[in-house]
Amino acid sequence: MRRMRSFPGFAASLAAAFMMSCGATPRAPDAAKKPKIGVVLMQQDQFFRLNEAGMRAAAARLGADLRVQNAAGALDKEVSIVETFTAQHVDAILVSPLSSEGSAPALRRAREAGIHVVTYNNALAGEVANYAVASDQASLGFASGRAARAYIETKLGGTARVALIGFASQLPEQGGARQQGFKSALLGMPGVTIVAEQDAWEAAQAASVIGELLAKTPDVVWAANEGGTVGAVTAVRNAGAAGKVAVFGTDLSAQLLDFLEAPDGILQAVTAQAPVEMGTKAVEAAVDLTSGKSIAPSGVLPGKLFARGDAAGLATARAGLASAAP
Repeated sequence: MRRMRSFPGFAASLAAAFMMSCGATPRAPDAAKKPKIGVVLMQQDQFFRLNEAGMRAAAARLGADLRVQNAAGALDKEVSIVETFTAQHVDAILVSPLSSEGSAPALRRAREAGIHVVTYNNALAGEVANYAVASDQASLGFASGRAARAYIETKLGGTARVALIGFASQLPEQGGARQQGFKSALLGMPGVTIVAEQDAWEAAQAASVIGELLAKTPDVVWAANEGGTVGAVTAVRNAGAAGKVAVFGTDLSAQLLDFLEAPDGILQAVTAQAPVEMGTKAVEAAVDLTSGKSIAPSGVLPGKLFARGDAAGLATARAGLASAAP
């Protein structure tokens, strides 16, 4: 799952000074050694499976020893995994932090032990990470909002009631940035009314919430993540509202591609991150840091819009998902 912000972290050229100030001795790079990289996946869904696929491909290409664990959405488990990797003296830890504040102490201790910290997808508070790579979260929401705006202008005469389904209570920075990005794309449309803003990021939960929100007669529903988008389409289908309610979403999966190609016309467009590339860049940064190279402290990846009717784009997306499947 998937922030527009500046990412914390030092370049490798400053890492040594930081670690010595914390009492740790930086490890001298060993060109003959296979770098050991511990990976913490935030949870088990399509996005993180694609992150992992990019990481494994990069590790195989670069000769890194990748050790992958899944936190299953639990901060205490994430902390335990980080502590285990620290005890194993890995060279780098890759993590999508569950909490910008709560995840930091264990990762700070890892860095103080001489381990490089690389964050992907989500960032950490404070100067803990050596490198951070993430999507531009606000632009993900904005791209979907721009597609919704075009739909409202061309199909609905510029007038629409819109319901927003997010996950800001789960991940405030990331979810909030997506939601604000979507809303900003609708600015200056006097005929558009936001009739609901509610969190529901899991498919079953979102289907229930949106089923109830349909009583507010929205013309358009936008969901901030994969689960919310699946739930939105399901709710509209179950209510027999195809042709009356259009859904726009964020993130990508094989199921969402099926929805974009379905004849019912409910799902109109989604904006996807680049999870394979994100995983690739995270491993590349870890290997560079381990070898003593100086790198930029962060990287930001743009999203891509996939829309109904774009046969070539949808086929390319499906091929990419298939190539990354386990």
